[in-house]
Amino acid sequence: MPHKTVIIGGGAAGLGSAGGVKAADPDAEVVVYTEFEDVAYSPCGIPYVHGQEIPDFERLFLATKEQYVSVGIDVHYETTATGIDTAARTVQVAGEGAVGYDTLIVATGFEYADPGVPGGDLEGLYYVKNIRAAMEWDKVLDSVKRAVVVHATPLGVEMTTSLAHRGIETHLIDPNPWPLADMADADIMAPVEESWRELGVVAHFNTTLKGFVGQGHVSAVATSEGELPCDLVVVATHKTPNARLAAAAGLKIGSTGGIIVDERMATSVPGVYAAGDAVEVPHGLTRVPLQGLTGSHAYAQGKTAGTNAGGGTRAYKAVYVPWGTPAGKWVIGGASFGETTATALGIPYVLGQAQGISRARYYPGVKPVKVKLLAEPGSLRLIGAQMVGQEGIKERADFLAMAVKHGFTFHDLSTMENVYSPAIGALNEPIVVAATNGLEELRKAGKL
Repeated sequence: MPHKTVIIGGGAAGLGSAGGVKAADPDAEVVVYTEFEDVAYSPCGIPYVHGQEIPDFERLFLATKEQYVSVGIDVHYETTATGIDTAARTVQVAGEGAVGYDTLIVATGFEYADPGVPGGDLEGLYYVKNIRAAMEWDKVLDSVKRAVVVHATPLGVEMTTSLAHRGIETHLIDPNPWPLADMADADIMAPVEESWRELGVVAHFNTTLKGFVGQGHVSAVATSEGELPCDLVVVATHKTPNARLAAAAGLKIGSTGGIIVDERMATSVPGVYAAGDAVEVPHGLTRVPLQGLTGSHAYAQGKTAGTNAGGGTRAYKAVYVPWGTPAGKWVIGGASFGETTATALGIPYVLGQAQGISRARYYPGVKPVKVKLLAEPGSLRLIGAQMVGQEGIKERADFLAMAVKHGFTFHDLSTMENVYSPAIGALNEPIVVAATNGLEELRKAGKL
């Protein structure tokens, strides 16, 4: 009998797991259970279809159902796993009963945190997740005049911009003093807020959600600053791990509510692996557990879980979290953490900053790039970075995450080589300038 792996969840982690199993053991039996109608699409692209930057939802699909059949991955659509018996090595599946497994991978994803206010059962509350639901909501957006986005999380930031691009009067409420306050610094987000104002977005910061108002359908959002009339609400609260099945089965759960895994993505129960938004992984510097990272993290975790479940060997190391997203007319991003997080965790740092440009100053289309680098006092080892610009942010974030991981210092970065070509890169790379400025400030202060 071939080795059988059952996977619960059809997102990036689940399908990455399936591919990992097959790569390690082409003869393995792989069965995937998903509660949705589809797998292998990019939910991260949904806001951009709503904003009409992407013309249709079909472009978000990465593979056809037939392609999974052809490689021997058996996907059961619109099928719910209701329980796990790790002693019997079975999964209870609605409509199928007890399904046996040799190895199990839990990739049950995330849920939006319950706003915990009255009116949560009203129609017109949109939780962005399922592509089929998004297709129906997109039709609704054609008639929406005024929308409220609840919380300036990464999704909230994207949807705020997308709704404004759609021509909808958009209000954003958040209890923090600036958007993405849990991860981004105020000065990085200031240009974003200004560009939102240019788009007609009304942001309500330091504002608490009190409830959703309406008779059957939402007609307003009640806040600490009063009511905001609306036709639709995008609920973009914090992503929380969907680990209920895992917890009920006795898998160890961590401080974030995510499943605890090791470098092999193995859980506390032999033969059971987990990946994606349902798990927590350590930050490479602080060792603080993190949950709810990006699709690329989920996919890589899934490949690791699947490879090991299929008998291979693969490790998923602690993360240094390169991140980035469009916001208003800007792109923001970074690696590891910024000043806000460092201060909250009591981590000392020195700072290097630069206001640079993305191309040669004389080349058409040159864009500003602001770079902030955080380094450990004394060693000057890079510990974090944040940026705001309009091009090249993603590539710099990827590089800076590796720089943090491998211990690059301000000295290394201030003397690094960089591409100079007028159309794609300035003579003075902003990262180099930021590190050089940081060293100069230390010299002036007599600390170098």
